[in-house]
Amino acid sequence: MTTSAKSDGAKRDRETVNLRSRAYESFTQRLLADEIRPGQFISQRELVELTELPLGAIRELIPRLEAEGLVKTVPQRGMQVAHVDLNLIRDAFQFRLFLEREAVAVFAQEAPEATIGALLDDHERIIAACAEAESKGGVQPVLLKEAQDIDWALHLTIIDALGNAIISDAYRVNQIKIRLIKQAKTKLNTTVLVPTMREHLAIIHAIQARDPDRAKAAIGTHILSARDRAIGLR
Repeated sequence: MTTSAKSDGAKRDRETVNLRSRAYESFTQRLLADEIRPGQFISQRELVELTELPLGAIRELIPRLEAEGLVKTVPQRGMQVAHVDLNLIRDAFQFRLFLEREAVAVFAQEAPEATIGALLDDHERIIAACAEAESKGGVQPVLLKEAQDIDWALHLTIIDALGNAIISDAYRVNQIKIRLIKQAKTKLNTTVLVPTMREHLAIIHAIQARDPDRAKAAIGTHILSARDRAIGLR
């Protein structure tokens, strides 16, 4: 094989990988934007229209979505998007609990002071902003979104600090399921916003104290509280 042919082959491989990645990102973005709904049946052709990507990329995407539990093939009916039910809630939160309890113990011992300080500043700022907003008529959607972004960022920071790509990738797949659950059951709202941020502060203070056991207990309390809200126990 000539050098030119090898180069062309490598270029095609890169383009194929890029298309698969774009198809996955497009699917998950639409799923989290409620353009694709949990439990919905959807065809390959419909995914082509939604993602504006070629059928070949969609066909290569499906095995990944099936392996990650985001879709399943139902005989005679086609593909069904993951359905939010009690089993999904229990499984997703248990997986999250196992990963985050161990990750936060490591984070409490190894996280740089600057990282901890930034997390603390973000949470104290958002709690103060919520208190001010409430005094002026209520928390607006923009502030709710910022609080949600800070919420996700804390958990991802703790997980990614492990420097383990396998764990980070698995966590992100599970996070998609957690976000689907929250969209269907427990969106962050003004009622739970400040209590959630205060649960985060308990985690951060334990990390700041370099106390891994206390950090594990605090993050466990936080995750189980979120799970119970999703199930309807709170």
